[in-house]
Amino acid sequence: MDSVSKETRSRIMRSIKSKDTKLEREFCSALSSKGIKGLDLHPSDVYGKPDFVHRKAKIAVFLDSCFWHGCPEHCRMPHSNVKYWQQKIERNKKRDVSVTERLEENGWLVLRIWEHSLTEGNGLEEWSEKISNLISER
Repeated sequence: MDSVSKETRSRIMRSIKSKDTKLEREFCSALSSKGIKGLDLHPSDVYGKPDFVHRKAKIAVFLDSCFWHGCPEHCRMPHSNVKYWQQKIERNKKRDVSVTERLEENGWLVLRIWEHSLTEGNGLEEWSEKISNLISER
């Protein structure tokens, strides 16, 4: 049973942003602090609409939220409308696999970064360093 009304839950879920999130802004700032240039944010012309791409290095970065992408460690399913949410999360996970495969077939290095791996410990620093190194290598 949900602790709020159906209308309130619907309003809450609609208010969750898919772009320009606090995490994306923090990650972008961490990447900038490494001197990384040439990143495009939410390019609509790249299949799957990654959160960030580096076109020259052909790196696509997705910041996957633990809830919407079904993190095995942190995804907490709502207690109401369970079947809907299970199906929704499963569709998202299947789409993630399909998008990753298609991008990789076209020569992209795809990085899927769990939300929790950026927010725990020194995650922002570690991932921005890793991406900086990958850009240099490619």
